[in-house]
Amino acid sequence: MTDRLTAQFAFLDEIDRLKGVLRATPIGDNSRRENSAEHSWHIALYALVLADQAGPEVRIDRVLRMLLLHDIVEIDAGDMPIHLAHDPAEQEAKELAAAERLFGLLPADQATEFRALWDEFEAAESPDAVFAKSLDRVQPVLQNHASGGGSWIDYDVTLEQIDSRVGVKVLRGAPKVWEFVRARVAPYFGTSD
Repeated sequence: MTDRLTAQFAFLDEIDRLKGVLRATPIGDNSRRENSAEHSWHIALYALVLADQAGPEVRIDRVLRMLLLHDIVEIDAGDMPIHLAHDPAEQEAKELAAAERLFGLLPADQATEFRALWDEFEAAESPDAVFAKSLDRVQPVLQNHASGGGSWIDYDVTLEQIDSRVGVKVLRGAPKVWEFVRARVAPYFGTSD
């Protein structure tokens, strides 16, 4: 039991570092950049609040677990803003190595379970993962909107980019959410369509 607790607390101590990973997106009042731990907590709340927007086959308890785990790889790999030009293969390799190291800190049964949830989220094929990925994509849009443009200004983002990089993914898992969010942010870009 002591070995198990030692491993569990080693993991918990290590993932505290997620609080220091800054994202490009500011918090809603635009006073500072959001960190990845705050993002994970916020989208977990999105899942609780917006559970009625999920398909009937979606299990919110699994979505919550995915959302709490999905960004811990950023401790090693860093956050990669969706609107920043980068090498996706290089970022994926960094994230896979981070997943191996971080989940490897846990006892074997938890390492296997958590890694499987992370892999499922990344693949975005199951109903749970599709819904989780939708929430992960929509939250920064709302944060940027609330902050008066946030990282959209930094990366010269257009509504067309929002539609292609975010909207397509959100539509897969939460179509009514995307319709609402898009209508809310379109005026920022000078359109109401």
